[in-house]
Amino acid sequence: MTIIGNGRMVTRDPEHPFYENGAVAYEGTEIKMVGSLEEVKAAFPDAEFVDAKGGVIMPAFINVHEHIYSAFARGLSINGYNPKGFLDILDGMWWTIDRHLTLEQTRLSAMATYVDCIKNGVTTIFDHHASFGSIEGSLFKIEEAARETGVRSCLCYEISDRDGMDKSRASIKENVDFIKHAQADDSDMIAGMMGMHASFTISDETMERCAAEKPEGVGYHIHVAEGIEDLHQCLKAHGKRIIDRLYDFDVLGEKTLTAHCIYVNRHEMELLRDTNTMVVHNPESNMGNACGCPPTMEIFHTGVLTGLGSDGYTHDILESYKVANVLHKHHLCDANAAWGEVPEMLFNGNAKIANRYFKKELGVLKAGAAADVIVTDYIPLTPMHAGNVNSHILFGMTGRSVTTTVANGKMLMKDRILTSIDEEKVMADCRQAAAELAKSING
Repeated sequence: MTIIGNGRMVTRDPEHPFYENGAVAYEGTEIKMVGSLEEVKAAFPDAEFVDAKGGVIMPAFINVHEHIYSAFARGLSINGYNPKGFLDILDGMWWTIDRHLTLEQTRLSAMATYVDCIKNGVTTIFDHHASFGSIEGSLFKIEEAARETGVRSCLCYEISDRDGMDKSRASIKENVDFIKHAQADDSDMIAGMMGMHASFTISDETMERCAAEKPEGVGYHIHVAEGIEDLHQCLKAHGKRIIDRLYDFDVLGEKTLTAHCIYVNRHEMELLRDTNTMVVHNPESNMGNACGCPPTMEIFHTGVLTGLGSDGYTHDILESYKVANVLHKHHLCDANAAWGEVPEMLFNGNAKIANRYFKKELGVLKAGAAADVIVTDYIPLTPMHAGNVNSHILFGMTGRSVTTTVANGKMLMKDRILTSIDEEKVMADCRQAAAELAKSING
């Protein structure tokens, strides 16, 4: 039994949302008790005690749209890369990287991503992978890294016809093989989805093949209307909007996660809602790629289950929170926008999305939930209570405020020291792999 206590505690449990001096006790993979420090210590007097040192104790974060394959892009300069639009960015940067990745570089990209996740208090991710130079076995290499680092992961491979039908079919097979593998696993730490790139790189033939080969019990993870080009191509080639096309191929549903949804109209929002399809908002990526601001506030208020992701742009999901907060205020010219919607996406929406794939309740500190706990070093200047915790997080914390990270009852980081892996060696291996990737791209 372990107790983490001596700090203000945000539980995300509506019945007991905040403790001025709280503690959480966990054993194995599960939380056993949440309450005041005095109550919890009295209940388990012999438990190991982890001192929060007056900081804030919270449920660990969830990121519902990541891109592990982009890890080695940080600082990468590609010869001749001078994009004039979103399609140039895709082909010139991201597709160039994924065509050069080896299986070992994929594994190390995952290790680098997971290290950053742990440091930023993220213990569950939904990743969307592509490595068209090395497809077969790539998801299994990511799983190796997930197991080694202890980060809960829902994985998929990006199906696309952009590099030919042979690789498209190999991508489908990688998804199917991994989904079946994940479904046979009982750890509740690994899950699989059917990954798709986007409508404009997927033919009707491939859509049909995906539907025919997808195992039961899972949905799709797909980029939707991230760029205006995706919508234009769908209208021209198929005579319909993207969400309608996905509906016609039975892609939508409660297990399907649609990323971005920038160029969707009211009809499509209602179709997403009526099919119980999930949406994930990725504000920094949308802004960085100059793709536009999605109508996320309208999607949210339409009743669509909406979450928050980073798209690999960062592994600090609080950074995505901060950017989403100001993006929609700026875009709508409304200083009141996003105050409630964005934290609802991050703290409740992400947990609901994750629990469509993982059994143990996530994103909350209460008895019976997964033992996913973080401690931050934030000590508030002004009074903190149940009604203003989100403002304290928004304006007072970053991901690197996290000092201690526990996932599924395993201490992954304590006092900012990673405890499950040799970080120095891992990062040295990652740096070497990143240099080799850059050399293979640029010659």
